Amino acid sequence: MRRLSLPMFGVVGVVCVLSACPSGDGDDGRFTTFTTNATTMDNGDGDSETGAEGVGDGDGDGDTGGESCGDGVVDPGEECDLGMANGADAACTPACTIAECGDGYHYSQVEDCDDGNADNTDACVTGCKLASCGDGFVQTDVEVCDDGNDDETDGCNSMCMLGSCGDGVVQAGEQCDDGNMDDSDNCPGTCQLAFCGDGFLQAGFEICDDGNMVNTDACLNTCTPAVCGDGVIQDGVEDCDDNNMVDTDACTAACGVNVCGDGVVYEGVEDCDDGNMIDNDGCAPDCTSLCANPNGGGLTAENGTNMNVTYCYNQNDSTQVRAQKACESHFGEGQCCVIMGGYNSQQYGQCNGGGGDGSIHWHWDSHPDGHCDPFYVPGDVVSPGWCGVILGNFTD
Repeated sequence: MRRLSLPMFGVVGVVCVLSACPSGDGDDGRFTTFTTNATTMDNGDGDSETGAEGVGDGDGDGDTGGESCGDGVVDPGEECDLGMANGADAACTPACTIAECGDGYHYSQVEDCDDGNADNTDACVTGCKLASCGDGFVQTDVEVCDDGNDDETDGCNSMCMLGSCGDGVVQAGEQCDDGNMDDSDNCPGTCQLAFCGDGFLQAGFEICDDGNMVNTDACLNTCTPAVCGDGVIQDGVEDCDDNNMVDTDACTAACGVNVCGDGVVYEGVEDCDDGNMIDNDGCAPDCTSLCANPNGGGLTAENGTNMNVTYCYNQNDSTQVRAQKACESHFGEGQCCVIMGGYNSQQYGQCNGGGGDGSIHWHWDSHPDGHCDPFYVPGDVVSPGWCGVILGNFTD
């Protein structure tokens, strides 16, 4: 008996079935099993040979001892056999098995890859697809994350990198992300919107920022430096701060409590304040004045009216200055003016008091012989009238 060759149309039929019949949904991932459609001819010799001249040995064993994968015949144990058309990238593999995902053979018409394993962290993942960012599988040494989507804000971006502050994408937990780590703009390196007290100095808006909301340190809650007169007492620096630069109230312009002896007259409380605790210098240690013109100076003298009125002056004061101070001790500070008229207008008296009989005169000149009788010398205090009676001398 002899084996007949497969009809040519039979081989063509197999190829058609292989290329057109991949596995469908619900199967085991393999492509559809197929066989040749050659007609088996039995000539009665018991070996199931095809053709009219098959030669059998009569033992009924089907002559299986000579079959092999790749001979074009689907023998027992084979799923397919396309002969020379078998291949690692074909529908029928070199092992005469129907190509399927995971068999280690890359069926090029159907699969992107096939590495023969179920590891989804390598370059070939489930479904025999090439690994790519967004497939839901983290590829070792290539991707840091892969959440299977292209949402840039969920912590894993479209480049399969973990979202981070400074990447330019506002992630969950971030208020802003400007793509840089500049701490001086409105979105610092924390990716939280800049605000006074965050510890970052925002250029053009803040002068200082100490990272706290304590208002009594060197940087206020307005992110401006603390200064005397801002209304906030700076710990360890200021004793008081009344939000003004007035020097004569309870808190001086130096933000110190106004006390007797500080050299600043506390208006309504102190008569004088010469900055010392020395007695008999015109201002007593309790800041009460020893003279009628407080703060006129450290020396005292009777004002020349013989009324037991003391005025204050300084050692270097001219006779004219002393005349004004002595006058003010009688009429009040700011109430004395040069009296126009008389002799060369060189005397002080009450402002708007006029000459003649208008007011007492404090002379800082010497009237020449013949002007008035008696003659006047510097320091004379004259009763009302151009040539009034001498009451005393303020220079004594």
